[in-house]
Amino acid sequence: MIVEAGHYALALALGLSVLQCAVPFWGARANDPVLMGTAAPAAVGVAILVGFSFVALLFAYVTSDFTVVNVVENSHSAKPMIYKITGVWGNHEGSMLLWVLILALFGAMVAASSSLPTRLKTNALSVQAAITVAFIIFVLFSSNPFSRLEQAPAEGQDLNPVLQDIGLAIHPPLLYLGYVGFSMTFALAMAALIEGKVDAVWARAARPWTLLAWSFLTLGISMGSYWAYYELGWGGFWFWDPVENASLMPWLAGTALLHSVVVMEKREALKVWTILLAILTFSLSLLGTFLVRSGVLTSVHAFAVDPARGLFILIILSIFIGGSLAVFAWRAPLLREGGIFAPISREGALILNNLLLASACATVFLGTLYPLALEAVTGDKISVGAPYYNLTFLPIVLPLFFLLPFGQALAWKRGDLYAASQRLALLLGIALVVTLALVAMTKGGPIMAPVAVGLGVFLLLGGVGEIWTRSHAPGRPLGLTLSRALGLPRSAWGSALAHAGLGLSIIGIAAQAWSTETIATARIGTQLEVGRYAARLDNVRPRSGPNYTEEVATLSLWRAGTPVGSVETSKRIYTARGMPTTEAGILTRGLDQIYVSVGEIGTDGSVGLRLYDKPLVLLIWIGSLFMAAGGALSLTDRRLRIGVPVRAQPIRAAAATAGGPA
Repeated sequence: MIVEAGHYALALALGLSVLQCAVPFWGARANDPVLMGTAAPAAVGVAILVGFSFVALLFAYVTSDFTVVNVVENSHSAKPMIYKITGVWGNHEGSMLLWVLILALFGAMVAASSSLPTRLKTNALSVQAAITVAFIIFVLFSSNPFSRLEQAPAEGQDLNPVLQDIGLAIHPPLLYLGYVGFSMTFALAMAALIEGKVDAVWARAARPWTLLAWSFLTLGISMGSYWAYYELGWGGFWFWDPVENASLMPWLAGTALLHSVVVMEKREALKVWTILLAILTFSLSLLGTFLVRSGVLTSVHAFAVDPARGLFILIILSIFIGGSLAVFAWRAPLLREGGIFAPISREGALILNNLLLASACATVFLGTLYPLALEAVTGDKISVGAPYYNLTFLPIVLPLFFLLPFGQALAWKRGDLYAASQRLALLLGIALVVTLALVAMTKGGPIMAPVAVGLGVFLLLGGVGEIWTRSHAPGRPLGLTLSRALGLPRSAWGSALAHAGLGLSIIGIAAQAWSTETIATARIGTQLEVGRYAARLDNVRPRSGPNYTEEVATLSLWRAGTPVGSVETSKRIYTARGMPTTEAGILTRGLDQIYVSVGEIGTDGSVGLRLYDKPLVLLIWIGSLFMAAGGALSLTDRRLRIGVPVRAQPIRAAAATAGGPA
């Protein structure tokens, strides 16, 4: 009964979304406060209905209701409860319902917020409702998770074994919060274009929503990377897979948007570019959805292989991208830029940041879509991998990393590059010493790795230096400096933390140039060498889980003759599907990890093993957590907090000190 109620609730949400889209919009056109006032209650109502629909599907999974096709295809009565719950979005239909739920929740958050001007809020909710309508139609008519069977089977087919992991509970929701979160910035951009009013007030209203989506997307990509790292058994953190790229592109565009909004808020400049970035960022989110669910890609990360569904999403993508660009072309020429600034200034640095990020995004876009276009036109299949991105992506982002601390050190409106260079000289010197020391220690090794580590150190110190510069003055006591530092806006601390986190991630990525790999076939008692460690295969034994059986290999590890621990790696067979998976064994020592993956286990007692010594690998994900934490910290700033009323502020002269109070 509850399943049917969930289906009907989703249909009611569709009808209410149509009303939310049309009635308040025409109310705004007619300047009718009564009609405009219907937008917020309607948005809350849609969120409640979609939430009930999601709970109904969740109930079907938890109770193993095998009258529901989606439950039969993706669940099993013996599956642990945590995976029954995460299985709700571990498939195409359920994940699309989660997408619609997050879309509705963002609309309800905007409806409950008192921070937006009434007309902007009304138009934004109407645009958000239009997106909701499109995706509810897609779910109901192309991807219905509530389809029923007349005769229920005795047992389900179980969830894909690769997805039976705690990573499924974390990665997709975070990723969708990022993808869908940018729909709110998109809706605000469309609302501002429709109203013809794009100014600092709009930028101040859009900035927290952009920051929220960016923080979630950062976490989503990071957690997805770590999940693939330990689950797939090949020891890599990024493969330049097209589906991975589909999440990286909106992150790069969203990062550019986040910085562009700052310039617009400060100087009322870059209006056209900022609005275009808001459109492109959400468009890239939609493109990622199309790539994952259309069947045009073969990937371990892909959700669906139904071309009909892909065509449906392509139509949605075309309507919203084409429609928004048409509105942009119509209204953008009417926008007038605001305050002026010198090329050498923080604004100028942020513009350069935007150009480099946009170029990096374009290289990923080309590398992801060119093979698809070539196959569609000629039938030829090619693979674009790491060599392409090493030649195109890295030459763009490495200068960006180097220039970033200089941008932080420049003042608003008019900066002094020489003075900024003087302030950064010590930090640059430390980074150079680290680079040269690594070159000397790794003679004959990869030359770019020490350079990248040096850049990471420079960024890390630049984040710290940003706070020091804004707090310290010659002759000022340390206690007063610390007091001023603690009194800085939280957005300043958030920015410094995010930039320092980027530096940590770069150090972790660069350090993988010194990781070592050993592939061998071993027997019990065999000793192997991997980098700085020695390993011995101790035993291989069978073990049973709730819905699988496995062969577990245990290895002892030493470093310089001293035992450091042991790891277990296994080969699992899931009973329902008969599908094998590899469970890697990981031993963490500080920021390093020893990674072991088992291969084929022969009847003669031989065991295939793949071992890695990965120095500083945890910095990759710790840095991304710092970046997301920086975004979250900035959101607690009273000027950026969602729900705080947005007011126009006069454009003031910049202080002489970089980043100082205006």
